[in-house]
Amino acid sequence: MGNRVCVAQIGAPHGVRGEVRLWTFTEDPMAVVQYGPLETEDGARTFEITSLRRAKDHLVMRLRGVDDRDAAERLTNVKLFVPRERLPAPEEDEFYHADLIGLAAVDSDGNQLGKITAVHNFGAGDLLEIQPPAGVAMLLPFTDAAVPTVDLKGGRVVVVPPDEKE
Repeated sequence: MGNRVCVAQIGAPHGVRGEVRLWTFTEDPMAVVQYGPLETEDGARTFEITSLRRAKDHLVMRLRGVDDRDAAERLTNVKLFVPRERLPAPEEDEFYHADLIGLAAVDSDGNQLGKITAVHNFGAGDLLEIQPPAGVAMLLPFTDAAVPTVDLKGGRVVVVPPDEKE
């Protein structure tokens, strides 16, 4: 399980004074300010949000020390992370993507099918990407029918592959 969680991604600059567009991966988009300093994926840089406001289809953020368009432009597409312990505990039957990645995927008989390598959402719900030991990865909807059991402590999920469904 990851000890850091990606909570947002910086988009293009917004204006000329260092503001950037921001897309959050939190249930409440504005909650990103509650998690303290945000870090780059490699942990090399830390950012403090000084202002955050809603725009039409994204947020607009100002970061301490980012004061012009050039500095903002250099941050385009940077993903922002926080330590896992700063996030609230998920509700029952809710999971952080970072907690799912790396879990073993097994069938109902316990046979190894692969590992979860990513969680995607293209707009119609979460999909688990499962990489088998050999061959092409499969995408499986993260639903109760396709994934009846998530055992974080045991490090595995039980999945019902599409060819086994009735």
